Amino acid sequence: MERIVELSFARLRLRAEQAGEDCCLLLDGGSAPHIGCAVLAVPRPSLRGDGRRSATASVLNVTGHRDEAICRALAERVAARKNAVTVCTGGFHVDGITPAQISELMQAVEKLAEEI
Repeated sequence: MERIVELSFARLRLRAEQAGEDCCLLLDGGSAPHIGCAVLAVPRPSLRGDGRRSATASVLNVTGHRDEAICRALAERVAARKNAVTVCTGGFHVDGITPAQISELMQAVEKLAEEI
């Protein structure tokens, strides 16, 4: 599956592949797509004890990159929703990104997590 989201300031691309019962995600975009981090999310029962599922994540970051926020959000939500081990890697870069643009980006990531 591939989804492209046209943000007001850049393009965001998500590619998703099944690996048996598990899920591999590649998220990239902006003016310089790259690999800035890798996140492994493992589903587990919620610590609240309410019967819901959550996920625990392990993260590898490339020094100086801040891509964890988008990749971790996506990996944890997909792992919990699909009850599947999920890996998300990628990177999104826009020079001088504003707080409003970051908010728009995070909303797009949340929407993508619901669509997978």
